[in-house]
Amino acid sequence: MIEKVVLSMAAIRILSGTLEITAALFMLHYNTVERALVINSLLSMVGPVIFFSTMTIGIYGLSAKLSFTSLLWIMLGVICIVYGIKR
Repeated sequence: MIEKVVLSMAAIRILSGTLEITAALFMLHYNTVERALVINSLLSMVGPVIFFSTMTIGIYGLSAKLSFTSLLWIMLGVICIVYGIKR
């Protein structure tokens, strides 16, 4: 049986993939660089939301199984990823 947390994370990723494919189809439909850049900029806002959503759900799912110190290390890792993306 699939865990609810894993199912939630997978559903969000499927939604994200669907948005990516839909955006690519819109880019092909409009066939202009200007429209493609607008669509791509909209996707750049969606990506971090998807990332944080799946990480939050995953950490919540692990919270009962891991020690507080382990959770802090995981959160520190996420912070490092975000910091690296921003630089």
